[in-house]
Amino acid sequence: MKKVLILAGSLREGSFNKLLAKGVKENFSDIFNFEIFSNFEKIPHYNADDQQKDGFPDIVNQLGEKIRDSHGVLVVTPEYNYSIPGYLKNTLDWLSRLKENPFSGKPLCIQSASLGPLGGARVQYHLRQVLVFLDAKVMNKPEIFVTFAASKFDEKTGKINDETTLNFIKDQMIAFDKFIN
Repeated sequence: MKKVLILAGSLREGSFNKLLAKGVKENFSDIFNFEIFSNFEKIPHYNADDQQKDGFPDIVNQLGEKIRDSHGVLVVTPEYNYSIPGYLKNTLDWLSRLKENPFSGKPLCIQSASLGPLGGARVQYHLRQVLVFLDAKVMNKPEIFVTFAASKFDEKTGKINDETTLNFIKDQMIAFDKFIN
């Protein structure tokens, strides 16, 4: 079974994007063997002086290896101020400086969830711009924008409770499986 690393965005424990990442893992583990990474708070702010003096933090090296060892990457991220959350951008900045770029040629797809009507569309487009530089092989369609996220998750369990959303995600996962080949 193909391994897919999920970069599950949000520092907030109860975020809809973390719930979305968990929901993908719970509902579609028959398609992929998922591993979720969400320890962004453990990655220090990128500073070239620190990198030159101390090298790369272990967590950055380990994450780079996890990406290289996976067949594909799924980024599940919130939108902050119409763009990429700082901690995710910081993580990408560190990873982009590794000797062997872990994203080069790596199949990748994106999902986002938000309380509003756009579902994080703007973060996805900004993230795609960054991923061009990283030479990731980004799947264009189908796209997943979970709109009005509060109505798509069960308040008590946190599980995705919207059948239409689950069907869209299933379509994306099937397409991503083909895309990885």
